[in-house]
Amino acid sequence: MERLVAPSMLSADFVNLACDIEMVNKSQADWFHLDIMDGVFVPNISFGFPVVERIKALATKPLDVHLMIVDPDRYLERFREAGANWLTVHYEACTHLNRTLSRIRELGMKAGVSVNPHTPIELLTDIVEYADLVLIMSVNPGFGGQKFIPNSINRIERLRKMIDIKGLPTRIEVDGGVGPSNAKQVYEAGANVLVAGNAIFKADNPLTAIEMIKKA
Repeated sequence: MERLVAPSMLSADFVNLACDIEMVNKSQADWFHLDIMDGVFVPNISFGFPVVERIKALATKPLDVHLMIVDPDRYLERFREAGANWLTVHYEACTHLNRTLSRIRELGMKAGVSVNPHTPIELLTDIVEYADLVLIMSVNPGFGGQKFIPNSINRIERLRKMIDIKGLPTRIEVDGGVGPSNAKQVYEAGANVLVAGNAIFKADNPLTAIEMIKKA
């Protein structure tokens, strides 16, 4: 099974953002993970279109954009224009999730759906075939640096079983408290893509941290 790493730019140094983007470009990482927070759906505000556009201009790898916002349908086209390759919305934020995921695909992006730690994985049974990716939050979204919720392993395993039974190519991404110490366990539970923020950007050697996560 493939093992991808998506460094979370929320943990990057925004004073020297170009340097951190170049580090990811040179690294063994596969995607740039961008968390968009509105201060309503989650209790934090991150960054918007100007930052996404600047990262896109310098990045040599796909942008994996995670919308932690209310009413994301208003902005699907704008994120496509800003450079998103993968666009993930939250199950909890979408009244008509099927329509939202279908629209993301129509716009030429890969469609993702994310679930918070309290949301039962089984609620995705009738929607997972419309998603190219399912993002399991292994912390409560809104802030970096939180500890991995242990029950997330069970949730990943249940989702992997669901996807495999249906014979789907849907990838499983995991975000929150992931690093070299638990990457192997998360991959073995069935994940394809690991998002890591502080574990990479706060490491003494970010390039080595990325390599350790990828080869766990």
